[in-house]
Amino acid sequence: MTDTTVRRERGEKEQADAEAEETEEGQLVCPECGGSLEADTERGETVCSECGLVVEEDEIDRGPEWRAFDSAEKDEKSRVGAPTTKMMHDEGLSTNIGWQDKDAYGNSLSSRQRQKMQRLRTWNERFRTRDSKERNLKQALGEIDRMASALGLPENVRETASVIYRRALDEDLLPGRSIEGVATASLYAAARQAGTPRSLDEVSNVSRVGKDEIARTYRYVVRELSLEIEPA
Repeated sequence: MTDTTVRRERGEKEQADAEAEETEEGQLVCPECGGSLEADTERGETVCSECGLVVEEDEIDRGPEWRAFDSAEKDEKSRVGAPTTKMMHDEGLSTNIGWQDKDAYGNSLSSRQRQKMQRLRTWNERFRTRDSKERNLKQALGEIDRMASALGLPENVRETASVIYRRALDEDLLPGRSIEGVATASLYAAARQAGTPRSLDEVSNVSRVGKDEIARTYRYVVRELSLEIEPA
C-alpha cells in the first residue's frame, strides 16, 4: 500500500469521524453505526442515539436566554430588547455607554482610550437630551426616583408618578411652577392612587420644596388632570 493511499484512507476516516453523513432522505446519521443523531442543547452536543458517539460538541446555543413551559408563556416572553418604561425620559429606548472603562474581555482601557470613551459618553448624553423637554423630563424623573427610594415606594408607584408628570408636561401645567414641585406632587398623588399613601410631612422631608408648595401643586395637578384620588 502506497503512502498516498494510506494518507487518503486516513483523511477519509478523519472526515467520517468529524462530519455526520446524510442519508438519501437528507437525515443526519452517525458515521460509526448509522444510527440517528440527537441534539443535546443543555450540553451543546450532537450525539448518536444508538451508540452514544459525540459527533459535535461545544455548539453555540442561539436560542433565547429564557425558558418557557407552554405556548402562552413563550408568546409573552418572545420579545427583543429591554421593556420600555415611563420612568426614563426616553422610555428606555436609547443606548447607554457603560462607565466601567473595560473592553469586551474585561481588560482595563488605556488612558487614551478612557479619554475617548468619556468624550463619547458626553456626546451620547447630549444627543439623548437634545431639547428642553427631554432635559426637563430627565431632571423630574430623576427626582421622582430619588424620592420614591427614600420613601420606600414600589416600582408601580414610580411608574404612575412618571405618567402623571408626563401628562402635566404635555398639558403645559409647568409654567409658573418648579420641576421639583410638580414631580413631588405627582409622586404624592401616585402613592395615594396605589393605596400606599405617604403623609405631606414624610414627602416634604425628602423633597427639595416646602410642604405648602407641595400641597398647592398637588391640588392643581389633580384638578387639571382630573385624577381620581380616594379621600384620605
